[in-house]
This record gives sequence, structure tokens and C-alpha cells, in this order.
Amino acid sequence: MSIGNSPEDERPFEDVSEEARPTVGRALQQARIAAGLTVDDVSSATRVRIAIVHAIEADDFAPCGGDVYARGHIRTLARAVRLDPGPLIERYDAEHGGRPAPTPAAPLFEAERIRPERRGPNWTAAMVAAIVAVIGFVGFTAFKGGDSGNDAKSQVAEGATPSAKSASPTPKKDKPAPPKSEPSDSAIAAAPQDKVTVQVSAPNGRSWISAKDHNGRMLFDGLLKKGESKTFQDSSKINLILGDAGAIQLYVNGKKIEDDFQPGAVERLTYTKGDPEVG
Repeated sequence: MSIGNSPEDERPFEDVSEEARPTVGRALQQARIAAGLTVDDVSSATRVRIAIVHAIEADDFAPCGGDVYARGHIRTLARAVRLDPGPLIERYDAEHGGRPAPTPAAPLFEAERIRPERRGPNWTAAMVAAIVAVIGFVGFTAFKGGDSGNDAKSQVAEGATPSAKSASPTPKKDKPAPPKSEPSDSAIAAAPQDKVTVQVSAPNGRSWISAKDHNGRMLFDGLLKKGESKTFQDSSKINLILGDAGAIQLYVNGKKIEDDFQPGAVERLTYTKGDPEVG
């Protein structure tokens, strides 16, 4: 028996060169497919048009309208398919010339290179400046004198006021505002029992949401801002898509959903008249 490296230790290293790495568009496409999402799903979750998603996955960034917009689309699509956008942005900059270098600032005191000719003193300007200074001084002195007189009068008036009356009444303490509570189960349970009721609120941040009934009719499709809530009702089923599930709190048929949604995660959910179940 020989002692040494095993055949596995002598295998050549894998090629991790720049040429072997997938392109930006290819990496986004592979991550989308691995996440089980279609181009329509990603477009709906990110609000990026379908044509632009197809172009980016084909490494065609011309429809983006410039490098700034292209970087923004790459970050948005990467988060939607749960991919780190940092390496993709670096690869995009490397392949497209990087960020433009800032324009150097002009040297300070550049105007001193050209020295104006020496001229004689401008006596007219000096005379005008002296007159303005005198007028300003006189006005300032008169204003200060008037203020001193008013201060003296106010002190005399305050001294003549009896001390018993001068005491200001004790201000009433404002009652603390009652804390805002989350929607109670009883308020949601007041909905008809023969229907499914879903309340979506955003206490932790904002999130794009989409809601459809059992016929596929769109009930809502837009951005739910922080602190806002929406209630949807149908005879049998509510279909939801949450763009940032970590910012959303759900109440279904009077019950609070305790699912541990992650920030930035895209979730597709279905709820019926029975016990809340994720579809």
C-alpha cells in the first residue's frame, strides 16, 4: 500500500476564470428558473416590463435607457429571484466600462492667474460707503434706544403687579393618547361566515401586493404603504402575491397568520373559507 495523495487530490482545479462565470443576464435567468418563477411573475413583482426582463436576461441592456437604469433593474431583478446584486453590478461595470469618473474640480484661486491692472482709488465709492455707514449707525442707535425704553416700561409694569396674581396657573396635564392596537380578531370575524375574508396590512414597511378572487378577477394590484391595510372578500377563495412578505401581516377569517415571512421574499398564497392554509 502506497502512502501519498489520493487520485481525488490530484484532480485539476475547476476553471473559475472570468470567462467561465455566467453573464449578468444568464445568472439572473438561472436564479429565476431555480426559484420556480416565470418572467411574468418577476415582472409583476418588480414592476419591470416583460420586454426589459427578457432583454436583460439576454444581456441586452439598451432598452434600459442608460447605465443608471440598467444597474437599478439588475438590483431589482436580483432581489426578486433571491440573488446577491453586488457581484452582478461589479460584473456589469467591468463589462461596460465601469462608472464614469467624476469631473475634476477647477483649481482654487484660478482667477488669480490673470491679475487686473492697478487703478487709482475710487473716491466716489468710498464716499458712498462712508455715508451708508453713518446712516446705519444712527438708525441702529435710535432702534436700541427705543428698545431700552420699552424694556424699562415692561420692568416697571411687572414690578407693580402683585405677586399673588403674577403666579401663572398650573397647566393641565394632557392625557396620554391611547396606544394604537392592531386590528382585533372580532372586528375581522364580523364578516359573513359563508365567505373568505383576508386583511392585508403593512405595519413594518411597504410592499407591492396583488389580490385576485376565485375567478381570477383582479381585486387590487399596487403598492401598500407602511401603516396602510386592505381587506378582500370572496365567496370561496382569495389568491395573493406579496412582493415583500416580511413587511406584511395577514388576518384570514378572523385569525392572525403566524408564518415567518422573510424580508424581501416574494410569496404566493391562497386562502379559502376553511382554516387558513397556504396554497
